[in-house]
Order: sequence, then structure tokens, then C-alpha cells
Amino acid sequence: MELLQLSQKSDFETVQIPLPSSKSESNRVLIIDALTEGENQISNLAEARDTQTMINLLKTNPPVFDVLDAGTTMRFLTAYGTVTNQKKVMTGTPRMCERPIGILVDALRAIGAEIHYLNIEGYPPLAIHGLNEQTTNQVKIRGDVSSQYISAMLMIAPILPMGLELELEGKVGSRTYIEMTLELMRNFGIAYTWEENRITVKHQSYQPSTFSVESDWSGASYWFSLLACADSGTLFLKGLKKDSLQGDSAIVEIMDRLGIRSTFEKDGVLLEKQAVKGLETYDFTHCPDLAQTVAVTCAILGQNSIFTGLESLRIKETDRIFALQEELARFNAQLKEIEPDVFQVIPSVTMPHEVKIHTYDDHRMAMAFMPLLTKTQVIIEDPSVVNKSYPSFWKHCQLAGITTQQL
Repeated sequence: MELLQLSQKSDFETVQIPLPSSKSESNRVLIIDALTEGENQISNLAEARDTQTMINLLKTNPPVFDVLDAGTTMRFLTAYGTVTNQKKVMTGTPRMCERPIGILVDALRAIGAEIHYLNIEGYPPLAIHGLNEQTTNQVKIRGDVSSQYISAMLMIAPILPMGLELELEGKVGSRTYIEMTLELMRNFGIAYTWEENRITVKHQSYQPSTFSVESDWSGASYWFSLLACADSGTLFLKGLKKDSLQGDSAIVEIMDRLGIRSTFEKDGVLLEKQAVKGLETYDFTHCPDLAQTVAVTCAILGQNSIFTGLESLRIKETDRIFALQEELARFNAQLKEIEPDVFQVIPSVTMPHEVKIHTYDDHRMAMAFMPLLTKTQVIIEDPSVVNKSYPSFWKHCQLAGITTQQL
């Protein structure tokens, strides 16, 4: 297995990080672009493998859509293939075929789609046989499992002959991602209403537009964490907007509690150290992709914090709850479930001279544990996992003055 050694470093001069583009925005805009009648001018698409996979599949349109390990690509293309009345097989990596898709398939079947599972009920691979006739415009869908199912349905809603009324059942998780989807749709001419738990999109046409993808707030979170854990320094993160569509911009609020002052400037945000105020509790329901980063930060900084809203972490690239518990233990910290779906970060008391981090085929595990290098030497197993969302991550670490060495 490939190993990458990160040498200990705790002081950072003023460094500019040219963040990657948001794959969340990119993947949504690509589907909208594919559904738009006319030419769009879209710029700054993400270099992430998930996005490049989406671009390639839409361009080449093969009979089998192999999405590799890209969850959004799987969900969005399943809905896209259905509404455009294509016959497709949807598949991916072994882990991708362990990630549930039944809620989305049930919603598509409810409006008249013909979809069959090829192996295990509720999971890829699956065969799409199209949507010959829409049978209803009213669909109920759970809101507490994955917002990607909801976003997939919303993006195809305008071109459905009857439009769509989507009723969200139960607690709505990752609400900011649903809001992102709707606002991107609005950018391309789509009107909608969202009243209480019901989102209504009438039949209408996407309009050609111009859109530039923002830098990725999820990718920014690792640099917030690095500076929070460091002894000194400043960082400038390029391409971020104060009024962002991305829910992970919540990292500004979180890191304000953990010792980072954020100042927005014309072309990005300046990060400076300040006193730690303390993070007693945080609900990650609407920004679950930040949970690993914040858990590691709290464990390093000595913050005994309570986390909720982590339910969706078990069906991500790996079971992120289990992965966090295993890897935090490597430097004598814990993520302890103190009651159902309520977790306590118990900080590290003694730091080993070296920590080796297993990444579980999960890009966020590699990046979230990088800030450990402020306290000890770190070895990252399978460092290329970052290609899923942030291929230039290790190069950007070198930009920040971090010494990396392949072992």
C-alpha cells in the first residue's frame, strides 16, 4: 500500500491556497446543463474525480454508467437517465454497490419509471428502462437519509410533463444542499415554492445561463483545521464567497469557536488565529461532511464536545462513525456514543511520536487527519484517495511548507 509521510510542522507563514472548485455545485450544474435547451456558459468546473466522471459519462453516453465511487454521480444520473427515457445500467465500485439507492428508485417508480435491481434489492447495480408516461406529480420522500435523493428528483422536476410536488417526510437532513440545488435551478430560470415540508416545481423549461462554480468549502475546512491546530500563522483561501450556496460554509461559524477569525476579501477569505472560545455542542445535520474535520480538530485542541446529526455518516464512502472511532484512538482520543446518535469527542491526553492513519477508501479521512502534523509526524495510508474531491491536496500541503515523502 502506498504511504505518504507528513513531517511535523506547527508554524505557518502567510500562505495562499488556490482551493479546488466545488464538486457539489459542479455536479448539479452539469445535470442542469444536460437538461437545458440551449447553450450555457459554465466555467471553473471541479477537477474532482466525481465531477470528471460525470463529465465523461454525459459526453460519451455509454450503455453502462459506471460511476466508480461517486455517490452524487450515481444518484443524479439515475434520475437523469430515467427522465430522458434512456435504457442504462447503473453501477460502480463494490463500496458504491453497498450504498443504498432504494429511496430514490421508489420515488422514480412512483412517477411511472421502470427500474429493476440487478443484484440486491435497494442497491446498485440497477437497470433503467425509462419513463414512458408520468403517472403522478405527487411523491413522498424521506428527508433524513440523503439530500442527494431529493436533489436528484428536484433537478428533473421541471421537464416532467406534470411537474412535481415533493413532500419531505420526517426530519430533513443536509437542508443546505437542497437549497443549493433549488438556487442553482433558479439561476437557470426555474421557479419553485417551498412551503413547510412541500416543494413544488411546475412543468417549465430550463433557460440558458452563465455560471461560474465557486471554490469548495468542504476543501477549505481542512485548512481552517490546520491553522486552528497550529501554533501560529495565517492562511488565505482563494475563491470563497461570503454569501455561499454551500452549506459547508458553516465551517466559518464552527472555527470561530475553535480559534480562527475569518475576514472576507475581494477574492477569498483570510484566516487568522484568535483565542479558542470553545465548542460545547454542534449539530451536523445540515453539514455532515464537516464532521470528520471538526472531530479531529476538537480532539487535538482538547475540546470535549457533543456532536449530533451524524446519522448519514454511516452510508458515506465508508462508515465514517466507525472510521473516526478507530483512527482517533490512534492518538488516544475517542468518539464515544453516549446515547443513540449522540456522540462525545474525548480529546487526546498523550500524543504518540508518530501516527499512521488508515483512510478506508475515503477521501475525507485522509484530509481530515492531515492537521495532526501540527503535533506529531503523520503517515497517511493510500493518499491518492483525495483524488475523489481534491486531487491537488498534497501539492497544496507542499505550498503551505509541509514536507511530504512517499514511503
